[in-house]
Amino acid sequence: MPASSPAGCAPSRRGWRRAAVTAALLLVPQILSACPVCFGDPNSAMTKGTSNGVFFLLGVIGFVQVGLGAMFLAFWRRARALRSRRDALRVINGGFFR
Repeated sequence: MPASSPAGCAPSRRGWRRAAVTAALLLVPQILSACPVCFGDPNSAMTKGTSNGVFFLLGVIGFVQVGLGAMFLAFWRRARALRSRRDALRVINGGFFR
């Protein structure tokens, strides 16, 4: 016995549905025509806007990475300063409780 199909849908019915969608896409060529960005018109306003958007997003990523690097550098400097201050306050011979 063949495997049962989900929700009672016969395998032939799924085939007809796929065929109908494929036929609809092939019969309506306007759906399949490329936009100026995909087609590659370099003088199109949409292409220029997309390029500017990509560069802007790369700039945002770079800005965030530089900010994270500066934050970790500040944490490292602060920890080093606190460590040197703590070492300067350390009692030489063990203090009162020794």
